[in-house]
Amino acid sequence: MPAQDRYHEIMVEALTAEGWKITDDPFRLKYGNRNLWVDLGAEYETLAAEKEGRKIAIEIKSFSRQSEVEDLEKAVGQYNLYRDILSETEPDRELYLAIPFRTFSGIFDEKLGQLVLRRQRLNLIVFDEQKGSIHQWIPEILKK
Repeated sequence: MPAQDRYHEIMVEALTAEGWKITDDPFRLKYGNRNLWVDLGAEYETLAAEKEGRKIAIEIKSFSRQSEVEDLEKAVGQYNLYRDILSETEPDRELYLAIPFRTFSGIFDEKLGQLVLRRQRLNLIVFDEQKGSIHQWIPEILKK
């Protein structure tokens, strides 16, 4: 299993505070003879009987390398691989890429980042690493 991202515990606490139950830490993806590991698996159970609970997998990226472009390349490649596997093995589970607010307001606010968001159709969880809370879901997933 890979090492945990430096923001792992912040994401666990932030998701739990929003009503998510962490079901897998890490979340195992098995495909053929390969095992891959997404940082977290979580479920959100609603109280309303007519609404089914949501299941997500979260890959956390700190974007802490010297080059944000290299971080972006690695994160998008990993995200697409995990999304493809999930689409065949657990199509009811949505994949999210969790990134710090500074990254979202940095490279994702630039023309390159906007292209990636638009063309790759990334699901993002933008978190505030200082406050330990979720700043924004893209697309927004829970309407309260």
